[in-house]
Amino acid sequence: MRILLLSNQPERTTRLLMFKATLERQGQEVVVPKFSSRGWLQIARETRQALQKEKPDVVHLFNVPDVVFHGIGKLKGSSYQKLIYDYRSPWGLELQMSFGRLARLAGEHFESELARSADLITAVNRPLANKAGAYIRDKKKQLFIVNNYPARSFLEKTREKVAVASIEDKPLVFMGRISRQEGIGNLLHIIRQIPEQIFWIIGDGPFSRWYLRDLPKNARFFGWQPHDRVGGLISQAKICLIPHSRSLITPYATDKSVWKLNEYLLLEKMVVASGVTLEEKRKNLLVVDPQDLVRALRENMYREPEKLHPEDYRFWEMNDQTIKKAYESL
Repeated sequence: MRILLLSNQPERTTRLLMFKATLERQGQEVVVPKFSSRGWLQIARETRQALQKEKPDVVHLFNVPDVVFHGIGKLKGSSYQKLIYDYRSPWGLELQMSFGRLARLAGEHFESELARSADLITAVNRPLANKAGAYIRDKKKQLFIVNNYPARSFLEKTREKVAVASIEDKPLVFMGRISRQEGIGNLLHIIRQIPEQIFWIIGDGPFSRWYLRDLPKNARFFGWQPHDRVGGLISQAKICLIPHSRSLITPYATDKSVWKLNEYLLLEKMVVASGVTLEEKRKNLLVVDPQDLVRALRENMYREPEKLHPEDYRFWEMNDQTIKKAYESL
């Protein structure tokens, strides 16, 4: 089967790359196009050119922003044969948070178009599967849940050696996009409220310099880091942080979909999070309201994480049979 995996920035879409590795292990022929621009109109044009050139059996499309792939369903039968829509983010709700309700209606129009055009849908967790399923008129259309868990190889990465003398010197670690959506305001508030504690900030964003312009002295900014160094940095943490605010997105951001949460837990770190919904109880994960983050951190500052047993681990490879079944159903 010839499969084309499609997103607006495929080289940076972790979930797409994870699917690529799995499908190749399963013996499929996988094509991932490269785009010359990040402009939506140019990506839309080059997508159609790639489809004409590659003539794949299946297009697996990873959502956000969905408008880029408007009309792709009409090319089915001529440029490709089957369409899978991977619903990994509630784009319409994200638009509402930034631009208001009319923007949500526009975003969900394009989500609905792709869901109805798809032959099947994959989703990152149960809440998103239910949301995508609400767009489908044909209730016989299948939905498959493929959770965002780290690959087994994440544990095998070479760990960066960082000199940390004792638990008192270990940092509290935030990893992710430096943005309002990922809680940079809450993070800066926490850093200022616990001045005796060292914090590490790992990640970047288009406005990171502005957000971090008055960064307190007890925080160290690492910037963007290659993924093969991330495990080493996390391994030095006393506690790992996810300081999201509660929002329209909270019901859809779960322990089965947030990459960094699962990377933290895989490395047996204590995690204090807000703005996240639990689908299952997880060892070492404490979810609190955003206003309780400082209190929760102080109360758990020297708490030893529970040891993980084999049944506690969550790996991407646990999705292998689901992915195989999804493709075989086509």
